Order: sequence, then C-alpha cells, then structure tokens
Amino acid sequence: MRAVRSKIFRSDVLKNQEVVLEKLARHADISVLERVETAKNSFPIYQVVLGSKEPSAPALAFVGGVHGLERIGSEVMLSWLHTLGELLSWDDSFKERLRSSRLVFIPALNPFGIAHFTRSNAHGVDLMRNGRVEGNPPGGPLYRGHRMSPRLPWFRGQEGVYEKETLALFKMVREQLYPSSFSMALDVHSGFGAKDRLWFPFGHSHEPFPHVAEAYRLKLLLDQTYPHHFYVVEPVSRQYTIHGDLWDELYLNSLKETPGNFLPWTLEMGSWNWLKKNPLQIFSKSGVFHPMKPHRRLRILRRHLTLFDFLHRSLLAHEKWRPKNAGEKDLLAKEAKKIWF
Repeated sequence: MRAVRSKIFRSDVLKNQEVVLEKLARHADISVLERVETAKNSFPIYQVVLGSKEPSAPALAFVGGVHGLERIGSEVMLSWLHTLGELLSWDDSFKERLRSSRLVFIPALNPFGIAHFTRSNAHGVDLMRNGRVEGNPPGGPLYRGHRMSPRLPWFRGQEGVYEKETLALFKMVREQLYPSSFSMALDVHSGFGAKDRLWFPFGHSHEPFPHVAEAYRLKLLLDQTYPHHFYVVEPVSRQYTIHGDLWDELYLNSLKETPGNFLPWTLEMGSWNWLKKNPLQIFSKSGVFHPMKPHRRLRILRRHLTLFDFLHRSLLAHEKWRPKNAGEKDLLAKEAKKIWF
C-alpha cells in the first residue's frame, strides 16, 4: 500500500505504525491528514477510518502520540488496531457493529516528537497547549502553558498560530465527529500520577462543563459494567488547569457548530508507578513516561483494550444511557457536582 510508506525512521513506534496500517489497508480508509516537514525527513500524520461512511453515524475517535515522549499511547492504539484488523477477518458480529458506527484513529499526532523523543513538535510547541482557550485563573506556573520561549517546556507557540499537527486534529474532529448524531474521542497519554485516570473537560477551568451529566452517567455505566475497573474518572481540573487545551476548544466549538453531541475524554496512564518500580529509567530520555521493562510494556499494551471496547459499545447504545430529558439531566448534574466540584 503506497499511501502508508515513508523513508526514514528513528522510532520503533513509527515503524510499527507502518506495519499495522499495511495489514489493515484492505479493511480501512487510510489517508495522510498532514505532513510534518523537516530539513531531513517528512513525517506523515495518518488518519484511519473504520466503519460507516454515513456522516451522522455515531463516531468514536482515538488519538495518540500528542506528546512524543509519551509514545506508549501510540503503541496501545496500534495494538488495538492490530486486534481490530484480525477481528475484521473473521468476526461477523464486530463487522455488524461497524455497519452502524465509525471508528477513527490518529495513531501518532506528533510523529516528529515520537521520532526524536521530545515532548514538543519540531517547533518546540507543546501541542496540548497550542489552542486559544485561556486558562482560568490567568498566568500561573510554566506547566500551565506559556509563550516565553520554545526552549522551555510547555511552550504554547506564537499567539494565534496553530501548528500543523493541531490543524490536522481539528480537521479530523470537524469532518469525522461533528456531523455525527453522537460522538466521543479518547486522547491517550502517559505521564501523570500513579493511577490510570479517565478525564473529561474542562481542562482550562474549574467550572462544570455543560455535558457533566453525560460524563457522570457514562461513569456510572462503567462502574456498573466493570465494578472492579481501576480508572479514576474525573474532570481534568481536579488535578490542574492549563492554557490552550485543544479538547476544550474543540468541545466549545462543537456547541457552536453542531447540536452539541460531542464528548471528549483523555486517558492518562499513571506512569509514576513505572518510575517507582524502575527508578533508573528516570535517567533515560526515552523512558521517563514509558514502561521500560518488557513484561510491564506487554501488560500496558493489553491493559486498556477492555476500556476501548466499552467505549465502542457505549457509543452504539448511547440512546439508552444518555439523559432523556432536562429533569434527568439536572438530577445527574447535581450528583456529579457533589463528587467532583
């Protein structure tokens, strides 16, 4: 498949991406959303679409590799893509699920960062802080995002300028998710805390976001379906707020451009446990936010597949669990505010 071949690699993740997409080509619509050009290399940002081409079909998107150092997110996604490719070769029930839904993947949004083991992109920009939504309160520590210098971590980029990678993400969401009757996204990261966290907006404010009732209802569904799951479900702002959060911007835009049926999530894999069990990896540039031990990496590659499948099933059944009227939504929102705000 010529569309998914590139010449130079400095990362096993990007090599594996090519292999997985090659095998998946006959089942999926694979395209290049954007190319990140440097003096020596050209890095494609791939989009993979499985399932219904009907714009209004329920859609679920997965995004990985936003921060190049957190490449395990891309690896987990590629692991699931491999599994889906195998299911499509023999599982008729899974094929039936895809006839009425759409799965969309960007396995490596920041291929330059993944190839060079950097958090930022080629311009030194932290992509997750490249948006225009300002955090509340203003200012704050550097990690919230700044425009001082690309030599410092968490640089937001020049004011009003979106990076290529950011525009590629916006294009995918607008084309594949906004037209849907209901859509969700899962952005897969590592690097914060000792527990696996499932975050929802807002990331820029401590205020409850308008769909907090739906987020709470989905949490209850996860708790009831998998009572022994290990995820902490909470708004991002329970831990910190940042400037330029892309998912907050995409969510707020969806309220203006669509009926407001878009619900973004972030999976933050708790990498502090990996450091605790293997402290020496803190001295490895490529291993700070990555499970270095082979057995631990294999465990992570299978650890979250149940969650991915749950999200797909809940997408298909969204009319059964989403609030059906204003009264139910108000009641759920009140319960959510008791535990989260």
